Amino acid sequence: MKIPVQLEPAQGAPREQRTVEYRWDRDTEILSAQLAAPNSRDSRDSGGSRDDGETTSESVGVEGTDGSWLILDVAAGAISGVEIAVWPEILARPALSPPAAVEDADARLTTKGPRGGLASLETETHLIAEADGDQRTFHFRLGSPAARPARTIRLGRDLLLDVDDKSHISGLWLLNVPPCPTEP
Repeated sequence: MKIPVQLEPAQGAPREQRTVEYRWDRDTEILSAQLAAPNSRDSRDSGGSRDDGETTSESVGVEGTDGSWLILDVAAGAISGVEIAVWPEILARPALSPPAAVEDADARLTTKGPRGGLASLETETHLIAEADGDQRTFHFRLGSPAARPARTIRLGRDLLLDVDDKSHISGLWLLNVPPCPTEP
């Protein structure tokens, strides 16, 4: 299953100004990364209000063929965060840098439910995780194990999305990740 997205010109503050709040769960090693909206008056950035005043929140669960889990938090059709619930085996790279060409854009998930909103979905796919030596930069590749051409979209200062030429999510970058807390 592919996760389709629609790219639109970025609305509101530059994506470089949207901070990412990382949180580790010490017991489970679940990493959460949530986008913080720079301007709560911009409903597209604050992610959650619809025209009817209700808050919408959905999730897209991506299960790796090895049992790993990555969950995309979605508000009003836009990715608002990510959780790595069960880690895939991480490929250590001496250095890992995101692509030099990164675009600011709004990425809207286009999977629709029966009433027109995003349907919660779970999909199983090949999931590869790679990290630099300090594990401060993570790249998750979805789908084919072979790298394929993609555009890299900035969702926030430290959260990037790879979108392939068929407008499907093909990867996700987490930058400047704090170290996982260790037991005392």
